[in-house]
Amino acid sequence: MPPEEAGAHRQETYNMSRLRSSSMEIKEKGTEFLRDQLDAAQKELKLKDEECVRLSHVRNQLEQELEELTASLFEEAHKMVREANVKQAAAEKQLKEAQGKIDVLQAEVSALKTLVLTSTPSSPNRQLHPQLLSPGSSRPRGHTRNKSASGALQLQTEPPPTDAATNREDREMDSVLFAEFLSWKEKPGLDRSSAFISRVFREDIGPCLSFTCSELSQSVQRAVENNSLTIEPVAMSSLPTVKDIECGGPNKCALSGMSRHCRHRIKLGDKENYYYISPSSRARITAVCNFFTYIRYIQQGLVRQEVQQMFWEVMRLRREMSVAKLGYFLTEES
Repeated sequence: MPPEEAGAHRQETYNMSRLRSSSMEIKEKGTEFLRDQLDAAQKELKLKDEECVRLSHVRNQLEQELEELTASLFEEAHKMVREANVKQAAAEKQLKEAQGKIDVLQAEVSALKTLVLTSTPSSPNRQLHPQLLSPGSSRPRGHTRNKSASGALQLQTEPPPTDAATNREDREMDSVLFAEFLSWKEKPGLDRSSAFISRVFREDIGPCLSFTCSELSQSVQRAVENNSLTIEPVAMSSLPTVKDIECGGPNKCALSGMSRHCRHRIKLGDKENYYYISPSSRARITAVCNFFTYIRYIQQGLVRQEVQQMFWEVMRLRREMSVAKLGYFLTEES
């Protein structure tokens, strides 16, 4: 082989060898690169799987909390509905009770107006006041609980005429007293700044309710003024308790301190103590109660009389207080 051809052959062989070597090197580098890419993709996929698991856990937790919250809201809503229904039922019950009380009060007002129009202390309606029936007539059994401004017994000081020769009682109006009454009548009330009321308290109410036990006397007068005094027969109550005995007793008047058979007892407002009173003390208290009753009737506009008739009725009630203070009273028939 000529030297030129041999040299060309060697050169070609050398080039082919380099080409194969470069191809192998490129292949190895490509494989390594792809392997690195694959590892990176696997790592990223693993991270995404972990994130998916975490998000799935969060979603499950949120769903559970949402269910619990929904159940709690429904339970609270049902509870509110139940409470609203209970309150509505209670309100309806109170409304019915209030309407019933209103009906009762309206009936009492109507009855009171009828009482005032048909019966006054000077000419009481004996059908409306069974306690004033004569001993021979029938009277209802049982007892009633009397308030100072509505149920006090009427005190009658003059015996009924026995024959045609009985003297007729004359009267003459005192101008000073009548002027004071007219001034009070323009704005009726129990304020002692009024000359009329001040005179009655000074001349009649004060002396009539002045007993041996001064402290209790003052309490009784305040209770009568406030319309919070209660008088009840002893027969309505149970046997005396220790407190009852300390406040007098069935045989001792708590106001006068004298040994008397006490058929009634009084209670002052909301206090628990009861005070036993003698018939004379009761007559004095009821005389004052009668006066306050009529005064309150006038104050409430329930008296339909001429002003002169009102004046003489007030004077008669003042006389009853004076007579009761002197010890005169009617004894109820048993």
